[in-house]
Amino acid sequence: MTRRLVFLLPAGLFTALVVVFSIGLTHDPHLLPSAMINRPVPDFALPGLYEGAEGLSGKDLGGGVTLVNFFASWCAPCREEHAQLMALARRPGVTLDGIAYKDKPEAARRFLDGLGNPFRRIGVDDNGATAIDFGVYGVPETYVVDGSGHIRYRQVGPVTAADIAQKILPVIDRLTASAGPPG
Repeated sequence: MTRRLVFLLPAGLFTALVVVFSIGLTHDPHLLPSAMINRPVPDFALPGLYEGAEGLSGKDLGGGVTLVNFFASWCAPCREEHAQLMALARRPGVTLDGIAYKDKPEAARRFLDGLGNPFRRIGVDDNGATAIDFGVYGVPETYVVDGSGHIRYRQVGPVTAADIAQKILPVIDRLTASAGPPG
């Protein structure tokens, strides 16, 4: 009996590990939960990226739907998504604000000067504290903030054309429709 148990126990543990890993492989890693969904944006105030330009604060994220994109010049996926952000910024009614995450301001400026600047305002989060308050796991991450300053959607990783069409624009449309006509 003991001899049989010696052989069955490792086989049982191996089977349990295979089941656990199989379940883990079926989950989309971009669907990381966020405790910030449906909560107000954190209170923050960041200096502007460009000399003489306004910075970005939590108080700026209200009054209309805004996308907040955390990016860095050293981030390869940020370069990958940049064309999509440029296209999104050209859409009527879409406002993008950027937060340069743990990046040297001169490097972030070169990045945007070379690829284009889709952002209305850009804040510099040199120590990453604002990113921590938002719950950022790593760049790029994009948040949709409604007109009342609440986070309504979070995109982990680079934004793709499919993400824009299937996830981000429907959220923006829903939030814009629920806000009603201005006035």
